Amino acid sequence: MELGIRGKNAVVLASTRGIGKACAQALLEEGVNVAICGRNSEVLEYTLYELRNITGAHVLGFRCDVRDKEQLEGFFRKVYDEFGKVNILINNAGGPPSGYFLDFNDQDWVDAFMLNFMSAIRATRLVLLGMMEQKWGRIINLTSISVKEPIKDLILSNSIRLAVIGFAKTLSQQVAEHGVTVNNIATGLTKTERIENLIAAKSEREKKSKVEVYQDMIKNVPMKRMATPDEIAHAVLFLASEKASYITGVTLPVDGGYIKSSLA
Repeated sequence: MELGIRGKNAVVLASTRGIGKACAQALLEEGVNVAICGRNSEVLEYTLYELRNITGAHVLGFRCDVRDKEQLEGFFRKVYDEFGKVNILINNAGGPPSGYFLDFNDQDWVDAFMLNFMSAIRATRLVLLGMMEQKWGRIINLTSISVKEPIKDLILSNSIRLAVIGFAKTLSQQVAEHGVTVNNIATGLTKTERIENLIAAKSEREKKSKVEVYQDMIKNVPMKRMATPDEIAHAVLFLASEKASYITGVTLPVDGGYIKSSLA
């Protein structure tokens, strides 16, 4: 199926690993020009090497911590120098630490806010006017199933990611007439480094083996498995495409049926 985005320009934040990397690859394979970023220079260089080898495409990559306003603005300046404009923005960032309310102090909450909320706000601000002028744009926020069904030991993520959903829904209404869509992907349990870290933390906290923790995590997933990053990326690719031109303001669960509510 022709998605109508070949030759367009995309930015994927925090994209050297996991779902962000899979999104970058899916866009590249569709003929989109892609810029990625990450905090670790060595990992960034290796990811660029991998993506170029796999897709045969030229992909831009710059070191950037999405929590840092100056670094984020510097990253986008370099992207605009190379691409001239941005048509697609994928807001992505790693999740905050797992734990319970009494585990966290004020700074932990501020850190989570900067990581998962302000990174999306700032990046969106840097592309939105151009998208509105072009009368075409796609903004997609990678969030979590926790926005639909809170997860007990992810209080930081549960709280901050809901703010992203509120922001996206409101913005979608403000820019729809300009041809810009704003949507969210509520990712389910996915085989990433973050999930491995969560499994390890839960294993230590609950004195269970990692296999036991894994089985506990997927027992409420009707498909009885976790997603692969590629499966999340394919949903992102569709929302970024011309085929999704009449979809805006939605939060799409990609979760193997984990969320049971008929209103999800």
